[in-house]
Amino acid sequence: MQATSLPPAPAAAGAPILDVAGLQTHFFTRAGVLKAVDGVDLRLDAGEILGLVGESGSGKSITGFSLIGLIDEPGRVVGGSIRFDGQDLRHATPERLRSLRGREIAMIFQDPMMTLNPVLRVDTQMLEAIRAHRKVSKKEARQRAREVLTMVGIPAPDERLLAYPHQLSGGMRQRVAIAIALLNSPRVIIADEPTTALDVTIQAQILHEVQKLCRETGTALIWITHDLAVVSGLADRIAVMYAGRVVETGSTAEIIGHPLHPYTHGLMASIPTPATRGHDLASIPGMTPSLLKLPEGCAFRTRCPRATQACIKAPEAVEWRPAHWVRCWHAGEESAV
Repeated sequence: MQATSLPPAPAAAGAPILDVAGLQTHFFTRAGVLKAVDGVDLRLDAGEILGLVGESGSGKSITGFSLIGLIDEPGRVVGGSIRFDGQDLRHATPERLRSLRGREIAMIFQDPMMTLNPVLRVDTQMLEAIRAHRKVSKKEARQRAREVLTMVGIPAPDERLLAYPHQLSGGMRQRVAIAIALLNSPRVIIADEPTTALDVTIQAQILHEVQKLCRETGTALIWITHDLAVVSGLADRIAVMYAGRVVETGSTAEIIGHPLHPYTHGLMASIPTPATRGHDLASIPGMTPSLLKLPEGCAFRTRCPRATQACIKAPEAVEWRPAHWVRCWHAGEESAV
């Protein structure tokens, strides 16, 4: 099939709630400039769930932090645009960003203690998170906190509200952090591997509740993970990141069923299935390259079984199938990965 070079964002009816174009986040270190995010394009519609997938160090978490202005020195967003509901957040004032966080855009961190204050009781933190953005009584705020704790599978919510974070298990703290993100029914949630430390039963419950929230309220979700198996049952679309760039994006069915990029093939092959029981899982050879010294051209070419001389030049994103984009000179070819 002949692919035609086009802009990397898929077209969709209506304006997206979040439209990211050419996002670049660099870290200026003594060793050089580390290009953690290098030209990322993402589009998110109301009520849509996007899975952002990649290995550790691919830039997916930094992408999430960049979207809500949580990049600290020596890091800096140096290029691109982040349009939330039509407004470019790159040019928003710190006050505007603070008013958006928690109310319009919420983030769930991998480490719950990035959300929780260790010296304040859970009820103090949850009630503050509600009343900072909504004019409600303490009684109404407490009722909302109780409802959301129940939603994320916390038993005896009244008892947990009176606890301090150190009195809760790690999994319980993570569920409280997720509950805080859900309190104000934000329009966009950015979730950075929030269920990694939870057992599979609680993980399944939270995924179900989050999916239900998105369907019923129109909340849009970016679920950042290294686990394709999780997003395959959660996301509407998947974006695969490698070395600071999105290398493939499309519907979940297309990415899972018909991956085009060799890196996506490698991620799919590493997922255990009943058919692979008793056999060694396939793995992607080599290591993720240093973002300080990326290979010339396609960053994946030193690990890629399809690599040829053409890969010395960086490929542009092309729409290979409707709404299925890929950055690869050899997209769709048979691979040994």
